[in-house]
Amino acid sequence: MANLAIIPARGGSKRIPRKNVKNFSGKPIIGYSINAALNSGLFDEVMVSTDDTEIAEIAKNFGAKVPFLRSENTSDDYATTAAVIDEVLQNYKEKGREFEVGCCIYPTAPFIREEKLKESIVLLEAKSFDTVFPVVEYSYPVQRAIKIGDDNKMSLFYAEHKNSRSQDLESSYHDAGQFYTFNAKKFALDKELWTENTGLIILDELEVQDIDTLTDWKLAEIKYELIQSAK
Repeated sequence: MANLAIIPARGGSKRIPRKNVKNFSGKPIIGYSINAALNSGLFDEVMVSTDDTEIAEIAKNFGAKVPFLRSENTSDDYATTAAVIDEVLQNYKEKGREFEVGCCIYPTAPFIREEKLKESIVLLEAKSFDTVFPVVEYSYPVQRAIKIGDDNKMSLFYAEHKNSRSQDLESSYHDAGQFYTFNAKKFALDKELWTENTGLIILDELEVQDIDTLTDWKLAEIKYELIQSAK
């Protein structure tokens, strides 16, 4: 069975310039994703989908393949992850290569662990899921979320839980923003990652950090160093 790791890394990041190759605790952040994919031994090919020649060179230096550059259609601010994956699979198909399992690994996910990639493929195959991806629990019950209206006036999203105790409310989770492991043949048909037949892996909060601002970046480095010091 042929497995493909896709790391999407366009060059036009706005909020953190050159985000995908910015130095994170000693090396370009994309290097962590490439290393995790390669070291896992799970993939027949680890490739980076990019429109940027500098990113392409850095990716190759870490051992990833860049068999083609991304098109203009999948390089703007509105291109979806699914569109990027579809383009990659189509390009490989034109070269005579098809895959059973794909894994889209984000380039700014330094907390990715090889064992979680392995766990996702095992779960995908054992349960015949379309997709498997990691999630993390919300730190506070979303059922008690608050709206801020005009003049800073408060209202509730779920007024029925105004007096509910936090410990009595069902846990909820959100996408950890690390990777999606998917059945490549099923994706080629539906071009969807979140389907009604999707499995989840739960991560600890320490293993997850959204990185959209420089503050997020600093928090991620602090978490990363904390994890490394505990090893």
